[in-house]
Amino acid sequence: MKKSTLMSTLAAMTMVGTASAADVVLYYSPSCPHCHHAREFISQQLVYEFPMIDVDAVNVMTQENLPLFQAALEKCKYESGGVPVMVIGDKCFQGYADFMQDELRDAVSADLSESQRKDAAENRAAMESNADEFRAKNSDRANAVVERSATLEKKTERSPVIYFYGLLVVLVAALGFVLIKKDNKKKK
Repeated sequence: MKKSTLMSTLAAMTMVGTASAADVVLYYSPSCPHCHHAREFISQQLVYEFPMIDVDAVNVMTQENLPLFQAALEKCKYESGGVPVMVIGDKCFQGYADFMQDELRDAVSADLSESQRKDAAENRAAMESNADEFRAKNSDRANAVVERSATLEKKTERSPVIYFYGLLVVLVAALGFVLIKKDNKKKK
């Protein structure tokens, strides 16, 4: 197998499963009004428009969650510890105002396929038409925002993705080992 073909195959393999919405982590304080508005937008709008997203809410006023928040501030290169901070995939947002809603939607949909974007747009239109009816039909999303703390493990729903990428790494390593061994035999 040619090396360029191998590289193309490996690149294609790593793209499998990546066409999904970015996960959302909301760092908030219970006493922050902007945090309440951000959480309301996420829990009443975003999770219905994008039913494939996972949302973790992290209370930064809990001592055990401070390392998570500090790591997020460092990742986002924020010097102020103001909340809310939303991390959506690789994008970070600090603060919240209604004018940010489209930018947040864009961050969530950045890695979606065209059909997933179309579905999200249809969901948004249905929400704008009759939000209560749409939420009732999709009541499984009512609890989509999950409290997370440093002492709790990540939700088990994500474990299949972790297993997929773990298996992918093992397969790529095994393939590389076989190809290197084959090259070494040819050289002898």
